[in-house]
Amino acid sequence: MPDLRKDPITGRWVIIASDRAKRPNDFVREPVEVRGERICPFCPGFENKTPPETLAYRPSGQEANRPGWALRVVPNKFPALRVEGDLNPQGEGLYDRMNGVGAHEVVIETAEHATNLGLMAEQDVANLFFAFRDRVLDLKKDPRFRYIVLFKNHGQGAGASLEHPHSQLIALPVVPKRVLEELSGATKYYGFRERCVFCDIVRQEMHSRTRVVLETEHFLAASPWAPRFPFETWVMPKRHASHFETALPAQIHNLGQVMRSLVRRMDQVLENAPYNMIIHTAPVQEGPLEHYHWHIEIMPKLTRVAGFEWGSGFYINPTPPEESAKFLREATVT
Repeated sequence: MPDLRKDPITGRWVIIASDRAKRPNDFVREPVEVRGERICPFCPGFENKTPPETLAYRPSGQEANRPGWALRVVPNKFPALRVEGDLNPQGEGLYDRMNGVGAHEVVIETAEHATNLGLMAEQDVANLFFAFRDRVLDLKKDPRFRYIVLFKNHGQGAGASLEHPHSQLIALPVVPKRVLEELSGATKYYGFRERCVFCDIVRQEMHSRTRVVLETEHFLAASPWAPRFPFETWVMPKRHASHFETALPAQIHNLGQVMRSLVRRMDQVLENAPYNMIIHTAPVQEGPLEHYHWHIEIMPKLTRVAGFEWGSGFYINPTPPEESAKFLREATVT
């Protein structure tokens, strides 16, 4: 019997199609393969193929934009938005428009081409999140930027155009609609119960354990109650905080451990399937929020969004989250 489940934050409904339930090996996957690129602009020695770095982790005293780095952040060579200029919002009849002002940067996660977050050292994975934090703390000083999207596309099937491990950030002059929906749902929940909905989710999942993948000192990784996609997994801080950039160094080091383990589990169970990773955080120009809780969502690309989903806003997921969590929890990783 199919199961209709309601997301407690946004109110979005999901159909868990248990009568067509799929195990990991039932999906048609597009495994991420590293074929090697003759000239990779993200590899050491090709620093002149990218714009000058805005941040790099390298030995002190070493010259910028030269080999020897552990991680680099550079402006996207083909940005969706540009830093220069004024917003100049205006109306055109009933339509609104403004200049495409923002920032679009690439985080080159490692100097090694043929690797991924599951194979990298824990410190190298933590460096990705330290870099995200450092760049958000810098970019939020610009009052034009109201939200910063932090994300990773792993594999061509998830939208990555280059093999070399990298993530991206885009600073926006507006708060995205999906973020507003999440904020609105969290606000309503807090107004009714005087508690953060994410904190309640963390407490309930730690109590029931049926959807927990792994738990550490600072984080809980679990399949959400109403996942849109098979093996969708959320990583949530156990201590309340609305803004990712306020995470303490000890938390980020622990996050490196969590993300490395989680990606290794997904790679083993799903045979290196492509995935999208997004950090959900509060708008950068707002102060601490009691009702909102930053978290990370990882969505393997195992199914396609089609006409029913676009037409209804419902998602059909053929794998119950309890089963997804069990497969990932029981995966053997080192």
